[in-house]
Amino acid sequence: MTAPDRVRVAAHAKVNLFLRVLARETGGHHQIETAFALLDLADALEVSRTAGEVTLAVDGPDLGPAAENLAVRAAEAVLAATGRRFGVHIALTKRIPVQAGLGGGSSDAAAALHAVNALAGAAVPRHELLHVAARLGADVPFFASGAPAALAWGRGERLYRLAPLPPLPALVAAAGTGVATADAYRWWDEMHPRPEPRGPVVLDADALGSWGSVGRLGGNDFETAVFARHPDVREAYEALAATRPLWVRMCGSGSAVAAVYKSERDRDDAAARLGERRRPLIRTATRAAPAPEPVS
Repeated sequence: MTAPDRVRVAAHAKVNLFLRVLARETGGHHQIETAFALLDLADALEVSRTAGEVTLAVDGPDLGPAAENLAVRAAEAVLAATGRRFGVHIALTKRIPVQAGLGGGSSDAAAALHAVNALAGAAVPRHELLHVAARLGADVPFFASGAPAALAWGRGERLYRLAPLPPLPALVAAAGTGVATADAYRWWDEMHPRPEPRGPVVLDADALGSWGSVGRLGGNDFETAVFARHPDVREAYEALAATRPLWVRMCGSGSAVAAVYKSERDRDDAAARLGERRRPLIRTATRAAPAPEPVS
């Protein structure tokens, strides 16, 4: 089958159902355990074959130098693995807030991996793409896996696919200030100069089988550190929690907060109570379907 010259792919956001920081390695990285779930909220990538280098055009906020963009680095990695027979142009439409803990940059990278590989006629086997994803960043393997939900541990690169929770309406409150992941880890380190070993946690099918049971698993270890430095994030969390959702957490290392509701009516009533002019809110839903493959 002839490889396409242009493909489109959605890059979905994620939430962390819970997040525990287990330990700091001597090299500075951290061991974590978490559970991911996809949201319908997504960036859009259109990737076209060219005769030149990798180029990037962004419809949305300034993402900094193109060479440092994860989607560009992902494209470069696939092109290098396939002999650089062509270049690509990436047209990226950003809908996921940046530095919000929703995984937008990592999801863009995973989408670029699959898109450029599709342009190369699927020359890179899927398991090799996952190795590339792990080198790009901790969240990229989850997005590259295509799974709608997964447990993750290590640095986030070790995954166990989960049966997705029932898809439900959700609200995402985007704080005005972004939080860099490196800062969140540094703040956690400052609060835990000598981190003690964590106690045992038993995760079984029942614990991950409903939104109510997931809500009882625990919180997000970054919340205390981020709330202390960003009162607006704490305020967003408390405001969402007051609307009585099934589940509410800060997203990843912040700064967005997400809540899941029984129905669209409950979600929309919550948005009306919170006042969307006062605090930017994104209406979305959790996702049970696998992440979509690139389409030409």
